Amino acid sequence: MERNGGMERDGEMGRDNGMERDSGMGKDSEIEQYNGMVQNECFRHELKYGIGYPQYLELRSRLRAVMQPDLHTGSDGRYLIRSIYFDNYRDKALREKTDGVSRREKFRIRYYNDDFSFLVLEKKMKVNDLCMKFDVEITEKECRELLDGRLNWMRGHPSPLVQELYVKMHSQMLRPRVLVSYMREPYVYKAGNVRVTFDSDIRTTLYHRDFLEEQVTDISASERPGDMILEVKYDAFLPEVIRGILQAGVMRRQAFSKYAACRRFG
Repeated sequence: MERNGGMERDGEMGRDNGMERDSGMGKDSEIEQYNGMVQNECFRHELKYGIGYPQYLELRSRLRAVMQPDLHTGSDGRYLIRSIYFDNYRDKALREKTDGVSRREKFRIRYYNDDFSFLVLEKKMKVNDLCMKFDVEITEKECRELLDGRLNWMRGHPSPLVQELYVKMHSQMLRPRVLVSYMREPYVYKAGNVRVTFDSDIRTTLYHRDFLEEQVTDISASERPGDMILEVKYDAFLPEVIRGILQAGVMRRQAFSKYAACRRFG
């Protein structure tokens, strides 16, 4: 997870990485307002599959033969991701996901390995299988004030993303709703800017509304022990060598959302 200009530049996010625009959105005003922050203003493909532990072992063995582990992982090849998701009293983000709305967005604050010194505010835009992410680094003080409802600092913030969240916390009544946590094992492939990740041990804080804590109180959100989510992200094309490995494993593609999974209890 490389820090570069206030962003986590690990490729996983599809953050501003190039791909052809076939979504019909184009370079509209919603994207143009970020031209001081976004580097390429482009979408990436994002595919998700539900897999079990035996499939994970088989796929990991094959992928390791052609892909490289992410350089920013720990000694076990993984890292911990925690995301504080925002939604309103009508569960706008949740309902758009469960109802299958093709064009949607959600806001979250993300950090890694319980390190509060690097906190990132993100907005993820999704159009069918295409995604784009905008992000900006915020300080721990700013984050705690935001979570406590003290928002005045956001009004004059230099980041358009912070200002947008400020407006939508008033107009849409967005509020922090749940903390989602999971372990990620990432692999990268240069051609096509491919990133394949195995996400496991997805957990939710459920009704607990205190965030940015040293000790997190949460429960498992997985339906079965050992269940994992395989995510594949790439730019304009998926190299045949990667496609062949993925097609060799019989998997079910699904429109999985960690946020939705962690909100299914309430």
